[in-house]
Amino acid sequence: MTPHPPRPAGASARGGTVTDQAAITWLTQEAHDRLTAELTQLSTIGRHDIAEKIDTARQEGDLKENGGYHAAREEQAKQEARIRQLTELLRTAVVGEAPADDGVVESGMVVTATVAGDRMTFLLGSREVAEGTGLDVYSAGSPLGAAIVGRSRGESTSYTAPNGRQIDVVIHEATPFVP
Repeated sequence: MTPHPPRPAGASARGGTVTDQAAITWLTQEAHDRLTAELTQLSTIGRHDIAEKIDTARQEGDLKENGGYHAAREEQAKQEARIRQLTELLRTAVVGEAPADDGVVESGMVVTATVAGDRMTFLLGSREVAEGTGLDVYSAGSPLGAAIVGRSRGESTSYTAPNGRQIDVVIHEATPFVP
């Protein structure tokens, strides 16, 4: 495992360059391996299977009214989109150990905070990492994520929601995600 990367240049523990931090997708080795296996399956067996479905449906006749053909083509489009998504995610992901347990919010941390008066616990990072845990996930690039990255326990901040409303946030705890 490689260590979690240091904060980007220009970023401090109290905020900083959110765009650099937001671009980082942190994955556990287990999540990386699972997503790599999914990509391999979709790119090989999955593509072969969908090509066979399309070919079989094409042989049924008129393509304009062939529901099986259109369904297979739609399934192919969804599969190719997932392949592109996984390829990009794995290309840009940082794989390794969880971030330091220093109470500073960053990708890969489970955050407990009061958001708009409601106490909530969520993972700041990628939904692929939290798969099967039941945790809500917010990306570091979301309005909430961007507002809290680099903040520490006990700090208060706020962000503007997409509807224009100002949302207050108090960070209670930030600990590394452990699958």
